[in-house]
Amino acid sequence: MFQKLKRILALAGAVLLAAMYLITAVLAFVDPTASKDWLTASVSCTVVIPCFLYAYILVYRYLKK
Repeated sequence: MFQKLKRILALAGAVLLAAMYLITAVLAFVDPTASKDWLTASVSCTVVIPCFLYAYILVYRYLKK
């Protein structure tokens, strides 16, 4: 069960990051003045999202015991 949860979270994180970068690219073409802000947000989320997923897995493992 735990391995299945880890795979689901890893897939969700990968899809979320890919969608975020796709949205950033699209919005950079729509509004070039805000593209730097969108890129900064994407790079920040590239670090934050995996950290939150890792923390969720640690909490799940601790509570399951």
